Amino acid sequence: MKYRNHPELGMMLGYLYGDRMAEADVANLFELIVPVPLHPSRKRKRGYNQAAKFAEGLSQRLGIPFSDDVIERRVKTDTQTRKTKLNRWENMAEVFNVTDAVSVKNKNILLVDDVVTTGATLEACGNCLLKAECASLSIACIAEA
Repeated sequence: MKYRNHPELGMMLGYLYGDRMAEADVANLFELIVPVPLHPSRKRKRGYNQAAKFAEGLSQRLGIPFSDDVIERRVKTDTQTRKTKLNRWENMAEVFNVTDAVSVKNKNILLVDDVVTTGATLEACGNCLLKAECASLSIACIAEA
């Protein structure tokens, strides 16, 4: 999905994940789905944000809006795939920024990403959302490494 130009897989996985959330009766806990953003240059190169495709599938299945412009990635970081756990955390410091605090204030947010490894990226994004005063923050990911 991520490296072989298959954005439709992200949509499908989001829809299937949404089915499970609906079955577990947790879908009504969220008001907005926010994907972890890619840096604009990486998004141009890849053509899409795999986390946003996952969020879009969740949104369609659950009827919860998603927004891929609430958080921006200000810094183009090196790929995390070959970094140690400590280097991943250091690599994420000050990378993200909430661009639309009004849209998240007092909202129950579901933050989504494709793969969680150490949690550094999710923590950095989550901290931004918490500073913007969201009411609650939960995460969903396709896979865990």
